[in-house]
Amino acid sequence: MNEKRRAILAAASVMLLAGASPVAGQNRLKIGVIGSGRIGGTLGEYWVRAGHEVVFSAQTIEEVNALVARLNLGPRARAGTPREAAEFGDVVLVSVPYAALPQIGRDLADALEGKVVLDTCNPYPSRDGNMAVEARAKGTGVASAEFLPGVRLVRAFNSVGDVSLRSQANRRPPRVAIPLAADDAQAMAIAARLVEDAGFEPVIVGGLARAKEFDFGTRVYGYPLTARELRRDLGIK
Repeated sequence: MNEKRRAILAAASVMLLAGASPVAGQNRLKIGVIGSGRIGGTLGEYWVRAGHEVVFSAQTIEEVNALVARLNLGPRARAGTPREAAEFGDVVLVSVPYAALPQIGRDLADALEGKVVLDTCNPYPSRDGNMAVEARAKGTGVASAEFLPGVRLVRAFNSVGDVSLRSQANRRPPRVAIPLAADDAQAMAIAARLVEDAGFEPVIVGGLARAKEFDFGTRVYGYPLTARELRRDLGIK
C-alpha cells in the first residue's frame, strides 16, 4: 500500500468509525442528481428512502417530473434543472454520457465549486467520440477531474451496471461492493456513507489515479463482486 492510499484510507476510516456526519454535522444530506436515468434515478431513490433530500434533474423537466411522480417518494424528493440540482446539493451525483462532462464543468462550475461530486460516468468511444479514447488512456479519475475542476471528486458507482444496482441493493451479506477513488479523505468518507445508504459495501481503492483499476475493460468492471472478491482482484490487502 503506497503512502497516499494509506493516508486517504486512514482519514476516511477514522471519519466513518467515529460516526461523524460528513457535511456540517448533518446526518441528512442534501443531494443533487444530474442525470436521473437508470443509475442516477435508482441511486437517488435509494437515498431518499434512506432519509436524505434529493433534487433529481435530467435533460428535460418533463422527463424528471415524470420520474418523481412515478417514484412517489414524498416531500424529500423533487424535480429540478441541472443547475438547481447542483446548487441544492451538499453532494452532487453526476450520471450522464461521458461526452457531456466538459459542458457540465463549464456551465455549472460556480454551483459545483468546492462540493463533493460523485462521478459515475464511463467513456465509450462509440457514443462519446475521441474524447472517450483519451479519457480511457488517462484513466477516468484523472480525466474527469480535468473536466470538473474545483470539485471534490469521487469516482463511484461506475463499475456495477444498472441491473445489479437495482437487483442487488440491500441483499443479505456479503453485499455487493462499490469501489471508490478520491484524493479528498472527507469526500471519500461521504461517498462511502452514501454507498452504505444505497445498500452496498464501499471499498476504498485509493486516489483518483487508481480509478483506472476499475474502469471499463478491467477484470472487475461490470461484475457484482463482494468486497472480498473486489479487494482480491485489485490486490488490496
